[in-house]
Amino acid sequence: MSDTSRIAVSAVQPGVDDSAELIEAVAQRRDRAAFAELFRRFAPRVKAFVMRSGADPDLAQEVAQETMVLVWRRAETFDRTRAGAATWIFTIARNKRIDLLRRATHAGFDPEDYVLFSTEAPESADNAAIGRQVRERIGAVMQALTPDQIEVLRMAFFQDKSHSVIAREMKLPLGTVKSRIRLALSRLREAMQSDVP
Repeated sequence: MSDTSRIAVSAVQPGVDDSAELIEAVAQRRDRAAFAELFRRFAPRVKAFVMRSGADPDLAQEVAQETMVLVWRRAETFDRTRAGAATWIFTIARNKRIDLLRRATHAGFDPEDYVLFSTEAPESADNAAIGRQVRERIGAVMQALTPDQIEVLRMAFFQDKSHSVIAREMKLPLGTVKSRIRLALSRLREAMQSDVP
């Protein structure tokens, strides 16, 4: 029995998650059957994940497809000692969603959209609770930022503008823009590291 056949057989056994082995098969041998199984398992879950964050079905489908293309292209970067297969794939999806939002510069920055800052896939009730706590903590900090700090974050991270472009558009010294971004990110980082929201 070939490696691919063994993987395919284990895929139907209840309670067995061999997603990491499937990614490694793609990385090592460009195994199309392993990738097809990954696509079957994760594309619908990624689409649902993106839709839960407020995306419409077309955007969610696009994110799911682009995510799976990146799984194929970047499979060799997967390291099971650093993250589980699902977490790795959902992180790619999250980043792809943010990339698409950055491109849609006409869309405004919504400080209520805390899902943008979530890095974990909704794999279990524990992960969901932790993710909710993180989003609440970040949300509280975002509400405490000044409008100027929120604006520079929006321009830098969602419109993908350089610091010099932001300074020119806001008619501010470059040092002021950098300071505002640094202070806002410092507050977010402190919220993430503290035990109390």
